[in-house]
Amino acid sequence: MSSLFKKFFVSCLLLTGSLVQGEETNKKIEPIKIVIQSNDLMKYDKNVINAEKGKLYEITLKNIGKLPKTAMGHNLIILKTGIDALTFGQALITKHGATLQNEWKPVKGVKHVLAQTKMLGPNEQDTLKIKFDKSGAYHYLCSFPGHFGLMRGIINVK
Repeated sequence: MSSLFKKFFVSCLLLTGSLVQGEETNKKIEPIKIVIQSNDLMKYDKNVINAEKGKLYEITLKNIGKLPKTAMGHNLIILKTGIDALTFGQALITKHGATLQNEWKPVKGVKHVLAQTKMLGPNEQDTLKIKFDKSGAYHYLCSFPGHFGLMRGIINVK
């Protein structure tokens, strides 16, 4: 082999290696997908979820019920660590400003909320993309009046 050809060959190998490494670092990290179903019996199908700190999650709430949203709407509100779902739920209307006009969102309690879906009617779904930055227990609940008594759970992040 001529020295010019060797230099060309080595340059091609180095360039190809750089492109392959670049492609690997540009790959999109796929989120871990979790689906929670809600129904007309005021229940989530999951009340305990285990997750890992620093990983990306895609949490989808699906309302599989048949009753109209005005009678049996559901949402998913994930609270920050240290906030208890039952205590938060008891103050949804009186302290946190949840009303029919704002679809039962706790507008005055947003400092306690990590993420929330919209209120869903039958056969609707909404997805949250979330990364947990701290280990701990993240409580979640439905803010439709009275639902938090049964519709709540915990995401344990390690």
